[in-house]
Amino acid sequence: MPAPTWTGRYLDGQSAANHRVTVALTADGLTIARGNGTSVHWAYDRIQRTQGAYDGEHIRLEHRADPAAALVISDQRFLSALRAKAPALVPTIHDPATRGLRVTFTVMAALVTVLAAGVLYRWGIPGLASLLTPHVPIAWEQHLGERVVAHLAPEDDRCTDPYRSQAIQSLLARLTTTVSDSPYSTIRVHIVDDPMVNAFAAPGGDVVVFRGLLEKTESPEQLAGVLAHELGHIYKRHTTRAILEQTSTSLLLAAVSGDFTGAATLALDGARTLGTLQYSRSHEAEADADGIAMLRAARIDPQGMVEFFQLMSQDSHPDEGIFRYVSTHPTHRDRIHRLTELGGTALGQGNPLLPGLDWKLIRSICRVRKQQAVESSGVEPNPSSDIRS
Repeated sequence: MPAPTWTGRYLDGQSAANHRVTVALTADGLTIARGNGTSVHWAYDRIQRTQGAYDGEHIRLEHRADPAAALVISDQRFLSALRAKAPALVPTIHDPATRGLRVTFTVMAALVTVLAAGVLYRWGIPGLASLLTPHVPIAWEQHLGERVVAHLAPEDDRCTDPYRSQAIQSLLARLTTTVSDSPYSTIRVHIVDDPMVNAFAAPGGDVVVFRGLLEKTESPEQLAGVLAHELGHIYKRHTTRAILEQTSTSLLLAAVSGDFTGAATLALDGARTLGTLQYSRSHEAEADADGIAMLRAARIDPQGMVEFFQLMSQDSHPDEGIFRYVSTHPTHRDRIHRLTELGGTALGQGNPLLPGLDWKLIRSICRVRKQQAVESSGVEPNPSSDIRS
């Protein structure tokens, strides 16, 4: 029985001619017979495949000694016959019969990659951030905090009436004195003239409270509850850990997509990160528990914290842009129940805060700023901006 032959096209590398040829597999190589009676012999160890790895693609072989010469064959069965005839070529020439498996393996590899990335995102990155956070230098954290505050609470937007500021700072001081091992030399609170109902803890020892939240409070005990919660985030370094998590997540996504430009920017700008930061539920619960403990140690009624979230829950359709403190924290029903349990017998107990002072007057600190701006401009003040209201 004669040995099988294969038809193809031969490019000799010397001219533009495309020769129709017949190819035979011999013991030591390919014999390429042209129509004019001449032939070319290619030894198996001088052959390399440069095309034909995919289904439907023509097979292209080249000769190592003369790369310009090429043999093109369309019949995919030729590869199987070549592998059988020249076992030494098996590592470099794939088996067409395994193409289905290659697709399967490719899909499985992609799924494994996605699964590994998911595991890293869900457990690996938070775990790594948890390990790294205690080793972040306080000086670096404070420097990052300065950038955060400058970005989200610029000085031109702060409300700084001395009398009212001193009263608010005294609430913070009463809470911080209960922490004997604080790594932060100074902790400050900044009031920002913005209607958003929000407050956040910056890395390194700063609390930012927006006017919208301050004016929602009905007593100094309620603001003390908010401050205690944010201090819980600061002392547990939740903000620094969350920034490390979000930066690491961005770097992971960049590694998958190959685009490191956005990740590098995010890694260098903690303020931008904090602008969209959301703590995990466990961090929120931890800050609540530490906040209640701080209130009790300072002999401040924890009921104020409970009342504040009860007050927030009265608005059943909070606007995302205004009620950020509501939208980024746990549900009110669960939270109020947990805070009530944590407060225990201390609820309704404690020394009154700021006795003799009108809280409505204190919380109007940003109205004073507006009135001062109007007076400096020489325009008649609007009666609705009266700080006594």
